[in-house]
Amino acid sequence: MLQGTKDKMSGSLVSGTCSGPEEVSDLKSPLSSRFREPLTHARFQELYGGAEEPEVPAEPRLPWLCGLWRRRAGCCSGPGAWRVLQARLPPLRWLPHYRWRAWLLGDAVAGVTVGVVHVPQGMAFALLTSVPPVFGLYTSFFPVLIYSLLGTGRHLSTGTFAVLSLMTGSVVERLVPDPLAGNLSEIEREQLEARRVGAAAAVAFGSGALMLAMFALQLGILSTFLSEPVVKALTSGAALHVLVSQLPSLLGLSLPRQIGCFSLFKTLAVVLTALARSSPAELTISALSLALLVPVKELNVRFRDRLPTPIPGEVVMVLLASVLCFASSLDTRYNVQVVGVLPGGFPQPLFPALDELPRILADSLPIALVTFAVSTSLASIYADKYSYTIDPNQELFAHGVSNLISSLFSCFPNSATLATTSLLVDAGGNTQLAGLFSCVVVLAVLLWLGPFFYYLPKAVLACINISSMRQMFFQMQELPQLWRISRVDFAVWMVTWVAVVTLNVDLGLAVGVVVSMMTVVCRTQRVQCLALGLAEGTELYRPLRESHKLLQVPGLCILSYPTPLYFATRGQFRHILEWRLGLGERGKAPKLGSLPDKGAEPIRVVVLDFSGISFADAAGAREVVQLTRRCQDAGICLLLAQCNALVLETLTRAGLLERMTPEQLFVSVQDAAAHALERLVRQEPGGAGLGRDVEKGWRKLKREAGRI
Repeated sequence: MLQGTKDKMSGSLVSGTCSGPEEVSDLKSPLSSRFREPLTHARFQELYGGAEEPEVPAEPRLPWLCGLWRRRAGCCSGPGAWRVLQARLPPLRWLPHYRWRAWLLGDAVAGVTVGVVHVPQGMAFALLTSVPPVFGLYTSFFPVLIYSLLGTGRHLSTGTFAVLSLMTGSVVERLVPDPLAGNLSEIEREQLEARRVGAAAAVAFGSGALMLAMFALQLGILSTFLSEPVVKALTSGAALHVLVSQLPSLLGLSLPRQIGCFSLFKTLAVVLTALARSSPAELTISALSLALLVPVKELNVRFRDRLPTPIPGEVVMVLLASVLCFASSLDTRYNVQVVGVLPGGFPQPLFPALDELPRILADSLPIALVTFAVSTSLASIYADKYSYTIDPNQELFAHGVSNLISSLFSCFPNSATLATTSLLVDAGGNTQLAGLFSCVVVLAVLLWLGPFFYYLPKAVLACINISSMRQMFFQMQELPQLWRISRVDFAVWMVTWVAVVTLNVDLGLAVGVVVSMMTVVCRTQRVQCLALGLAEGTELYRPLRESHKLLQVPGLCILSYPTPLYFATRGQFRHILEWRLGLGERGKAPKLGSLPDKGAEPIRVVVLDFSGISFADAAGAREVVQLTRRCQDAGICLLLAQCNALVLETLTRAGLLERMTPEQLFVSVQDAAAHALERLVRQEPGGAGLGRDVEKGWRKLKREAGRI
């Protein structure tokens, strides 16, 4: 059995390069194009060398500071400073290559279309934030202008976002609650609104400062911790919160906003209790508005390819409702709540209430994470679709500066928005220049057209909020497909959604992130340590459970452990290998992996395939060193194969080479198996006879090579 397997494994050392007859005689050379000896890691480095490092002048002291000084000096040079400036101001890169004839019209049409939608949506989302509607217009102007200059997402539309508005509104209501005495004078109402505006601006300032700190630390990679199921479940659950929170406005009820855990159910209970006091006029306005907005949204989606530009249903509804309310005097005859006076121009730059910052930093962190995650995921989707790249760290910088500077103009937190981004792409937008055209529309409203919105019913704004959630509600249609693809991701989606709905958006986000990370840890815990065998006639080693035709050598065990080796998996690693190699108690087998054959020959050589171990920490490295010692005590030769440089460096620092020689580290499983087979031949009681048979196999391979 051993001799036949040796012949087959020796044949597997044939490389894919054909050699001529004159090269057949040199079969033992490691550099032969046809046959070679098994290569250890040390021998490979000796023959082919490591990575070349450029020579640098000697730096006897403080090398880290010297390196930092060189980098800064490079940035301060002319070309270096220009590269930094281009990285921080992306228009310097794309504007010189702008296709004016091909793109300008599309950007102008898309920008104007999005700007027209920004006006009603901005005022509507301001109600979610518990601030006057005009501050939604400010948030639809300043952040869009800043992102157009700093952002890398060419098709991204920023501004007010319902989820952020809802999260900010909860913070504002907690910091500045409604007084117990319901009736407020005009002056008291203005003071209350001013305090709420200051609190919302402070939240924007805090989230912007946190994003800039993340940019300084180059933490753009943090966006990966908010997985796609978490983000979609978060936005879908938040959409339900938006719907319930707008019920009082739809029904014309003046009710205090419910905050904290179970706020959705509290709001439903309060609304049901006060249902008898609903305003028939506002209920009629809400029903008519939804009857117009929902079908228009559906038409825009169904006939997206046929319509030259989406139908601006929100604008039509705003104009019709304003004219109807003005002509019928609904505000005075039926006490319909209207927007009222929109101050013209811009607010004075003012630092937000910084004394509130210590209290709102904990609330600003989830807002900053949601801002970055939603914006980066949207930008990545359209960057992949239109074949360009975005810089996550620059996105952190752009959104951080956008929130920080806009907070000085009394804006609340902002980010990229799902609805307006899709609208911008459908309308033909190509670059960030579309954002400037959008700003022109909002600017016109702020400077000249504000008085036309005086009679706009707030119930219409509530309907706009609800209709804008359409995309988020329809994300639940993806659940059956997600169930088929990954049950784990489906579970993460459902847990996050339930947490967002039952608790609140902040806690739901935390629960989703924790559950998502736990699934990653659990997946590493449930990995299977696979026994490998040789596919006859090839040099491929595959798991034995995949085929009964794979070859095994008595006394040789080849194992693959395809997961990172760290503190959470070290116990699993130890138990499985103890069981596989017979080093521990044999009474109880682990659940993972196939059962070893108890009647098989005792293992004398074991090859560990480390190609699947992407990293190892100190605990995992010490576990490998301890395994080496136990194998030595049991008379088992341990060989490591295909260990990447970082893992090998960690193992070396943990003292691996004190227990193992460099000749036991191989560059591939094939090399380690060939060395193990030669070792077994030398240890075989009939080794001389087997050696002659092996030599015949080599001569046979030599003759076959001569025929090629």
